[in-house]
Amino acid sequence: MGSIGPIIVIFLGIVGFFIFIYFIPVGLWITARFSNVKVGLFELMFMRIRKVPPSVIVNSLITATKAGLIVSTKELETHYLAGGHVPSVIKALISADKANINLDFKQATAIDLAGRDVFEAVQISVNPKVITTPKVAAVAADGIQLIAIARVTVRANIQQLVGGAGEDTILARVGEGIVTSIGSATTHKEVLENPDKISKLVLQRGLDAGTAFEILSIDIADVDVGKNIGAELQTDQAGADLKVAEAKAEERRAMAVAAEQEMKAKAQEARAKVIEAEAEVPKAMADAFRQGNLGIMDYYKMGNIQADTDMRESIAKPGKGSSKSKGKE
Repeated sequence: MGSIGPIIVIFLGIVGFFIFIYFIPVGLWITARFSNVKVGLFELMFMRIRKVPPSVIVNSLITATKAGLIVSTKELETHYLAGGHVPSVIKALISADKANINLDFKQATAIDLAGRDVFEAVQISVNPKVITTPKVAAVAADGIQLIAIARVTVRANIQQLVGGAGEDTILARVGEGIVTSIGSATTHKEVLENPDKISKLVLQRGLDAGTAFEILSIDIADVDVGKNIGAELQTDQAGADLKVAEAKAEERRAMAVAAEQEMKAKAQEARAKVIEAEAEVPKAMADAFRQGNLGIMDYYKMGNIQADTDMRESIAKPGKGSSKSKGKE
């Protein structure tokens, strides 16, 4: 039992030493001291307790101090706990300071927490970025379609990065300006001869208002001639008019057929009535004979009158008259 006691003491001492090394990074503290960064051992220990990696804070603080920036460990630690990217913010501040861009720590952290890459924004502010628009199709006043591609040179607007619109808004506004400019041209030849007119008209519209970028230039990279939209629309309209006319003609034909059928029905009805009336004639004559109102001579006279009437009608008709004259010859 006497030999076990010292072993336990040594084991506890080793465990305590590693716990001390974990919670109090002495090596990092020494590095900070030699870099003229004042950070206490207990401050490093409290960072570890608050689940803030001391190496990230101390290394960022050393980088900022060497670059001549004045930041505190409390500010860096607060930004890290808020979900920010401390090294990216420090790099952005150094880059902005070297490029004489007005950017303070509070503004940089706000941009970073807004979800934007603050270092990339500073880089775009120093070195403008070129954005290529997709193909934009527009129709001139003469009905010819033109397809244009533009390259937009933009520079980041640091003051508008928080709450400002992004690249998609720039592309949408430039596309709208191109469509408006081409649509206001009298002929497509004007656009093909002077494509720079599109750039000038679009730039005058102030498309970068409310965005996180400043438009430096808009260059028309390519303009292609597309379809003759005006001719296609006229063709479609003519086809539609033809179909309407055909429908109206079919309607009139159907009405004429219906009227003809109605007239035929009325004629058949009249013919039936005539036949019915003719069927009553023999009955009337028979009754007249029985009652003595009609004699034989009267009947023959009536027959002669009917035959004479039929002959006159046949002579009066041209076709029948001519045929009879030919037969006599």
